[in-house]
Amino acid sequence: METLEITIEELARLGADDVILVDLRDAVSFEYGHIPGAINLTGESVFEQIKAKEKTVCLYCRNGIISLSVAEEMREKGFRAVSLKGGYFAWLRTHINDMDVEESVKKIEGSLTKKFHRDLFAPFVKAINEYNLLQEGDKVAVCISGGKDSMLMAKLFQQLHRYSKFPFELIFLVMDPGYSPENREVIERNAKILGIPITVFDTNIFENVFAIEKSPCYICARMRRGYLYNKAKELGCNKIALGHHYDDVIETIVMGMLYGAQVQTMMPKVKSANFEEMELIRPMYLVREDDIKRWRDYNHLRFIQCACKFTDYCTSDGCKTSNTGSKRKKVKELIAMLVKDDPQVEKNIFRSVENVNLTTVIAYKDKDGVKHRFDDEW
Repeated sequence: METLEITIEELARLGADDVILVDLRDAVSFEYGHIPGAINLTGESVFEQIKAKEKTVCLYCRNGIISLSVAEEMREKGFRAVSLKGGYFAWLRTHINDMDVEESVKKIEGSLTKKFHRDLFAPFVKAINEYNLLQEGDKVAVCISGGKDSMLMAKLFQQLHRYSKFPFELIFLVMDPGYSPENREVIERNAKILGIPITVFDTNIFENVFAIEKSPCYICARMRRGYLYNKAKELGCNKIALGHHYDDVIETIVMGMLYGAQVQTMMPKVKSANFEEMELIRPMYLVREDDIKRWRDYNHLRFIQCACKFTDYCTSDGCKTSNTGSKRKKVKELIAMLVKDDPQVEKNIFRSVENVNLTTVIAYKDKDGVKHRFDDEW
């Protein structure tokens, strides 16, 4: 074995019993999507847990950069190691390009009307009705980032539109903030696989935030929101829809308390402060993330997790990461730990912001931002 890199085609020709496929990405990325049969090992665990030196160890990371250096190090330690050329992203592009579009659309739509009707379509419609998110004559910009949540939201909206008792319009809006051609290709191909007619518009957001050291993800998110509002209004829409789900909501509540010293939640709908007569709605508000994952895996779908330049060009521990993302990860783990002891924890967190009693809090702010204390009238 001389070459340090092998292609996806060469990997496919290797027998499953003769190769150990190792995903070097972090656990969150691995859980979001990985090559079937891969195990997730990072850092020194690669050398500690792999003992069979007679087998070929095929390593991959996001783009095949980190895995190449790890393969070289493993070679020096006597392993038969190779790196997958192009990494997970190369495999992902091949996987989605091999899918039959017509068959995929048929299967996906069938899964939403039958197998996942109760867990996905029903709570989607319930949130729309309970929080009054959709009215007759609305024109909604369904904002698609390319991830599992927004892609599912688009498909649920499409299904709802077919059977709705009142008329409304949809535009499936994809903003390209400066994706690499490969990332954009994955988003566009997945849209075809789901049968979603997307409208794509370009911005240069990534170029503007790439050099920012402090809170680049926060600034990027704010800029994205502004561009989405602006484009949606230009297209005649009065609402934009985002794919935040139930788990996002309860994590935001806990994060606000632990890291923001405040009781707040991610609202199901918000009036825009800067774009007159525009609203933001979150119709996935009651949909559970685990159910989204089950739908994704059932249909053999693979979506991008993050397509920003910070992850595109990440090659080492020096990679920029979002502090908010790491906090959310900790909160997600905390909630999961608590749920093991009491399954009602998630529901209680969600309901806590519906059951606020102002007579039992030290202070609160009204809609104008004026602070009131419990002893103001004493």
